[in-house]
Amino acid sequence: MAYVPVPKDLTSVKTKVMFNLTKRQLICFGSGAAIGIPLFFLLKAHVSVSAAAICMVIVMLPFFLLAMYEKNGLPLEKIIRNILRVYFLRPKQRPYQTDNFYAVLERQANLDKEVFRIVHPKKADPRREKAYRSRHRKSETAG
Repeated sequence: MAYVPVPKDLTSVKTKVMFNLTKRQLICFGSGAAIGIPLFFLLKAHVSVSAAAICMVIVMLPFFLLAMYEKNGLPLEKIIRNILRVYFLRPKQRPYQTDNFYAVLERQANLDKEVFRIVHPKKADPRREKAYRSRHRKSETAG
């Protein structure tokens, strides 16, 4: 009976398209070859063959890295994007800020006081307004 190992984590399984390579790897290798091989033939006429081959390898190396390098399930371009965000785009100091319910209630109370002062300029104290309302309610119910 044939034994086939089955991985426990199926998220790490990649679909192979051709030559046991994924579609992403085929695109990256093809791009590297499309740039590196013509560069080799153009440089071979002007410099030695070994220098042209070294230049071709140096030009194709980033494409190979993009195709093969992966850390924690992230490809190289996402890792580079995260590094650029951390070091250049985001602020270095990120203070912890909360917006709790008590602060919201306090801001609303301050806004209510300010509106009351605008609407009733002679009655500046909202506590006095509450007392005024409670007295008038009693007299209206008694009368």
